[in-house]
This record gives sequence, C-alpha cells and structure tokens, in this order.
Amino acid sequence: MPLAPQRADVPVTIDESRCIDGCTLCVDMCPLDSLAIDPASNKAYMHVDECWYCGPCAARCPTGAVTVNMPYLLR
Repeated sequence: MPLAPQRADVPVTIDESRCIDGCTLCVDMCPLDSLAIDPASNKAYMHVDECWYCGPCAARCPTGAVTVNMPYLLR
C-alpha cells in the first residue's frame, strides 16, 4: 500500500513543492522539536504529533510551505 503524500491529522503540514531543500528555519523555530528534515527528500516534516500552535514555524518559512492546522476551538 503506498503512503499518503501528506498526513492531514497532524497540527503542522509542509507543502514539499514549496519547501526549500536543506532549509531548517521552521525546524529551528519549533520549541518542541516537532519538526525535522527528512534525509531522503531533504525537506521538513512533522515527526511527532505534538504542537502548541504557536506559529513561529509558519511565520519563519520564507516560501509559505508551512501551515499550522489550528483546531477551531483555539482560533
């Protein structure tokens, strides 16, 4: 069974087509170390399902590849 290209149930999603190879700005900004760089694709991804919805990862991304999927009740 092929893997889904992007998980929709995690708090932070990364658009790989917009993610810059080797850029670590979002990873560096996350206070929980929830983001990492995939060694195979050299793109960021959320490697643990924990998030404070604080937003610096999305704010720091120069291409807008990072989206914080904030629950409706927190908005």
